[in-house]
Amino acid sequence: MKNPVIGIAGCGTMGAGIARVAAQSEHEVVLYDLKEDLLIKATSGLKSQLEKEVEKGKLTVQAKEEILSRIQTSTSMEQFGRCGLILEAIVENLTIKKDFLSKLEPLVGHDCILATNTSSLSVTSLSSSLKKPSRFIGIHFFNPAPLMPLVEIIPTLSTDTSVTEFAIQLVQSWGKVTVKAKDTPGFIVNRVARPYYSEALRIADEGIADYATIDYAMKTFGGFRMGPFELMDLIGHDVNYVVTETVWKEHYYDTRFTPSITQKRLLEAGLLGKKSGRGFYDYSLPLPPPDTNEEKGKKIFERILAMLINMAADTLYMGIASGEDIDLAVTKGVNYPKGLLRWADEWGIGRVVNILADLHAHYGEERYRPHPVLKKLHGENRGFYS
Repeated sequence: MKNPVIGIAGCGTMGAGIARVAAQSEHEVVLYDLKEDLLIKATSGLKSQLEKEVEKGKLTVQAKEEILSRIQTSTSMEQFGRCGLILEAIVENLTIKKDFLSKLEPLVGHDCILATNTSSLSVTSLSSSLKKPSRFIGIHFFNPAPLMPLVEIIPTLSTDTSVTEFAIQLVQSWGKVTVKAKDTPGFIVNRVARPYYSEALRIADEGIADYATIDYAMKTFGGFRMGPFELMDLIGHDVNYVVTETVWKEHYYDTRFTPSITQKRLLEAGLLGKKSGRGFYDYSLPLPPPDTNEEKGKKIFERILAMLINMAADTLYMGIASGEDIDLAVTKGVNYPKGLLRWADEWGIGRVVNILADLHAHYGEERYRPHPVLKKLHGENRGFYS
């Protein structure tokens, strides 16, 4: 299937962004949504984005016009009949997605690949709505799709290997970096990254440090581009909290993924972060100053990083992804300064084990138990890559 027509269902920020990525790679695109006004808004937004690229000298006027000309919008699912691959990026609701896919399948060719951009729902469960689940796969982009290089590829138990190979090759031809993940809650990034938020929330909820100080610690001592509270406010609590809760429930309420009541209350109050003007921070006011005490900041950073490494070790142990893909996922998907497993090797596995063991002894909670993989590596005096 050479240069297939790409169908995108859902014209929100993610759907429109993926449409742009495909169109820039010279694919014809069918961008579908139920509402004409949303399609008009999406098209206007894409035009504005591309015009800014022209102003910056990153794109010619002709190239901009060619990209826009390749994107056809439609409120009719019938237009998907000529597509070779269709990616749904509609509302993150299992029932709605399954209903959409069951209605879509009879309208497309027998060799058309169907995909989902879900960030946390079961790809296998979604595939059960199809008569031919072997053609279905997860292709998870990160927001904003035109800028973020990582795409997670998630085959199900039924996905044909040729579909997986085609999806990987296609997405790589769009200039993206792909990692392959087992169909487990959160896949790689949204599983491994949970402690960046949950442990920061735990530290704040216990009164150990305030939001600004925790953000400062992770940026100053860890080299992260954004602190966890800044990042959660940017993502929006309607997204970040819901993903956390979904991953927690799908892992049978594993305490390592337990959400924070503090974040839930923000969601309930409609204080969604930057998009609403207030979340952990009130954006109508100057941001509060952090406590810059070096010893305190380092302890915060070390605690959160040790928890991230522990989760990365578990993700490797459970066969969800390879070590290389785990490290690639966090550096390319959420802009971590280093891969977590390589970071563990640089730190020394013993240092990670000791931090976790101290937390486990103090709290007596399962979430702080050093992973057996880390203890084994420590005992053998070696690292993940050595």
